Amino acid sequence: MSNKEIHISLKAEEILNFGNFNFTNTLIVSFLMLFILGTFAFVFRKKIFLIPSGIQNLFEYVIEKALDLMEGILGSRFLAEKYFPFVFTIFLFILFSNWFGLLPGVGSIILKLSHENTPLLRSPSSDLNFTLGLAILAVIFVNLSGIIILGFLKYVKKFINFQNPIKFFIGILEFVSEIIKIISFSFRLFGNVFAGKVLLTIVGFLVPYFIPLPFLFLEIFIGFVQAFVFAMLTLVFISIAIKEEH
Repeated sequence: MSNKEIHISLKAEEILNFGNFNFTNTLIVSFLMLFILGTFAFVFRKKIFLIPSGIQNLFEYVIEKALDLMEGILGSRFLAEKYFPFVFTIFLFILFSNWFGLLPGVGSIILKLSHENTPLLRSPSSDLNFTLGLAILAVIFVNLSGIIILGFLKYVKKFINFQNPIKFFIGILEFVSEIIKIISFSFRLFGNVFAGKVLLTIVGFLVPYFIPLPFLFLEIFIGFVQAFVFAMLTLVFISIAIKEEH
C-alpha cells in the first residue's frame, strides 16, 4: 500500500470464494480465533489437577469470581453454573477477537485483489455480519432458556396474551423488544470496535510513532468493556426470561 493511502472499508473484504460461499477477512480471523481458543481449551483440559498450581490457580480464581457475579444476577449458584459455559464463551470469544484485531499485521498485511488493496486480516467485531450473528445467537439462546425453564405455553404468553387489551399490547411490545435487542447488541459492538479501528488507522497514518500508543491502550480497554457488556446483557436477559410473571 502506498504511504499516501488509508484503507477504510465499512464492510468486510472478500479474500476467497468457493462457489457461492465467500471467505472475508473477518471470517478468516473468526475461524482462527475458534481454532486457537478450542485448541487451548483442549490442551488445558488435560492439564487440570485436583490440587491447582500456577496458571490453574489464576483460571480458577477468574472462574470463581465470574460465577459469583452471575449468581448475584441469577439468584442461584445452580443457574450460574448452568449458564456459565455459554455466557463466558461469548465473553472470551468477543474479547480475544477484539484484542486480536489490535495485533501488528492485522489490517496492515495487504493483498492486491481485483486491483484493490485488501487487508488479509481484520477484527471480526468490525464486521456487522459477525456482531449480528452473535446477537441473533444470544437472543435465540435467551428465549430457548425461557421456554426450557417455564415451558413453551407459559413462555409464549409473554408475547401472545388475549386476557385483556393491556396484556395484548404489552405482548406486542415484548416481541418488538426482542428485535430491538438484536439491533442494540449488534450495532453497539460493531460501532465501538469499528470506530476504534478507524481511529487507530488515522492516528497511525498521521503520526506513526509513539502518539498512537495511548489510543492503542484505550482500544484494549474498550475491547474488554464491549465483551463484558455483551456477556452481561445476555446474562441479564436470561435472568428476565426464566422468571415467571407475577
